[in-house]
Amino acid sequence: MPNTLITQAVDYIQQADALIIAAGAGMGVDSGLPDFRGNEGFWKAYPALAKAKMDFAQAASPDTFVRDVKLAWGFYGHRLALYRNTVPHEGFAILKRWGESKAKGYSVFTSNVDGQFQQAGFAVDNIYECHGSIHHLQCLEPCSASIWSSDAFLPEIDNEKCQLVNKPPLCPYCNRIARPNILMFGDWGWISDRSDQQAEQLELWLQRCNNPVVIELGAGTHIPSVRRFSEQVVKKFNGKLIRINPRDYDVPASHAIGIACGAKEGLLAIDQVIRAYQ
Repeated sequence: MPNTLITQAVDYIQQADALIIAAGAGMGVDSGLPDFRGNEGFWKAYPALAKAKMDFAQAASPDTFVRDVKLAWGFYGHRLALYRNTVPHEGFAILKRWGESKAKGYSVFTSNVDGQFQQAGFAVDNIYECHGSIHHLQCLEPCSASIWSSDAFLPEIDNEKCQLVNKPPLCPYCNRIARPNILMFGDWGWISDRSDQQAEQLELWLQRCNNPVVIELGAGTHIPSVRRFSEQVVKKFNGKLIRINPRDYDVPASHAIGIACGAKEGLLAIDQVIRAYQ
C-alpha cells in the first residue's frame, strides 16, 4: 500500500480530537470469522444450506423460525457459539489504544452482530450496533418489547445438518420461541429499543466533537449502512474518513482516503508509523 496514504492516515488520526470506528463484516475476517460475501462464501461456511439451496437472506429471516425453528437456531446457534469462542485480532487493541488517547475519546458504529468489540474490551456505552446483537434475545411474536441476554442459552448444533439438537430458547414472558435481537431480512418484528438507545448516545457524543476522524473497516456496498454513516459524519461534523477495504476502497469526497487492504493489515501499517513518531 502507498506510503503517502499511510502518512495521510496518521495525520488524520493525530490531528483528531475523537475517533469513530465504523466496522462492517470485513473487520472480523482477520479473526477467522466468515463475512458471507455472496452465496459462495456463505455456502462454504454452511454446506447443509448449500445442499438445500438456501441463501443468506432466507436463513437470516424470521420466517425461518416459524417454518423450521431447529434449522433457524441451527444457523444462529452455530454463529452464537462461534462468536463466543472467537478471539478478536490485534487490530481491535490498536483501535482501542488510539481511541483512549483522544481528548473526546471514541465511539464504535458497527453493523456486526458478533459482539467482538465488547469482547475486545471496548466500553459497552461507546458501541452502537445498528443491526442488533446475537448476544441478546427477544420474543419471536413479539409478545412485549423485552430484550434479554442470551448468556444462559448454550446451543448444541449438528453442524452437518445445520440443526439445533437441544431445546431452543423460550420467551420468559409467554413461553413461546425466542429469537436473536437482530434485524433480519423482511423483519417487521425486530425490537430496536436497545439499538435506538445506543444511537442516541452516539449522537450526543458526536455533538461534542470538533474534529473527528472515522476509521471505516471492512464495510461493503451491498448493505451500505456503515458506509452511509461514515460519509454522513464527514459532512455533518466536519470529520475526516479513512476507509480500509480490500475491494471497495473508493471514497466520494475530500477529507477522505481509501486504503486497499484488509482491516488488520491496514491498522498494523498505520500503527507502525504512529509508534515511530512517539
